[in-house]
Amino acid sequence: MVRDFAFGLVPHHALFPCTNSPTVTLSVVPQSPIRSLVEYLPVRCFVFLVGLMPRRLARHLCAAFGQLLFRLHSRLRQVGLRNLALALPELGPTEHQRILRQLYTHIGWHFAEFCKMSHYTLENTADRVRYEGLEYFEQAHARGKGVLILTGHFGAWELSSFYHSLQGHPMGLVARPLDNPRLDAFVRSIRCRHGNWIIPRNDFARGLLHAMHQGRSVGILMDTNMTPPEGIFVPFFGIPACTASGLARIALRTGAAIVPGFLLWEQARSSYVLHFAPPIHPVVTDNRAQDIAMLTAQCTAVLESWIRRYPDQWLWIHRRWKTRPVGDPPLYGNPVGGNHVGSPAERPSLQQHDEPSRAQE
Repeated sequence: MVRDFAFGLVPHHALFPCTNSPTVTLSVVPQSPIRSLVEYLPVRCFVFLVGLMPRRLARHLCAAFGQLLFRLHSRLRQVGLRNLALALPELGPTEHQRILRQLYTHIGWHFAEFCKMSHYTLENTADRVRYEGLEYFEQAHARGKGVLILTGHFGAWELSSFYHSLQGHPMGLVARPLDNPRLDAFVRSIRCRHGNWIIPRNDFARGLLHAMHQGRSVGILMDTNMTPPEGIFVPFFGIPACTASGLARIALRTGAAIVPGFLLWEQARSSYVLHFAPPIHPVVTDNRAQDIAMLTAQCTAVLESWIRRYPDQWLWIHRRWKTRPVGDPPLYGNPVGGNHVGSPAERPSLQQHDEPSRAQE
């Protein structure tokens, strides 16, 4: 239940392609009303109580819970260390431990911000969050063809869409419902308080196309593991990663702008900064499949560049490289402590995977 709520704070599987692939509908097993209520009440009470606390106290409390989770949840800790060893082998095990421990602090801070978001206004967020590069978003929005905001499970991703809408820039979010309908309605009420709206994953293509044709904005988290045909293999930290291609397909079809956006904690300023980066411009040829692959790789490379700058704020505890190309061994089969990946011989090579693979998991 806790994992469902925590991961349900975001649309955590990004996009599916809009054309030439079957519609994917997620089936959610109905919960009994009693179980739904039993799960909902403690979470609702906790969020309510944390929301009433002074912000500093709320962040300290939730950071402590984050560190407790770091100590107790060995499986997530092992996944995080495995990912860090795969992606940043040059840093070594000690630095991997430090990064992962700090990530759990950021997760705690993020949850505290979520608990308090209902109380946030333009006035009381003025010294807590600020923009950098907002002109990139405004120029893209002024084109009138829609804006696809490239982002990920990075920094305070839930606060980013909330803050942007609070500033008068509502956006769509591609999300699946939580398994618990009461929790889902509760989370949705906070997300959409200032005009944001949810685009259901099982009807995302229609919702996205409609939003782009209306010149609106939609946030896309495209940093999670996918499976073909929804995903294609592109390099991510030098390793083939099955990545959602829907953003590229929509952008190439509609001419919508792609603007990277990440809300990150800046320690020097003791505040969050919502960074917008220059738009990503696709290369258009007469080979649509190649264009989609190239644009997906461009977006992934931009995301990687930001993660390298702020490595302790990306969600390393997700099995990002779970889906492998045909013939590749699984990357999460051995405990991290017994097989610390990092040497060239142990690291997957991209040489044999230059072209997008259609491999099944």
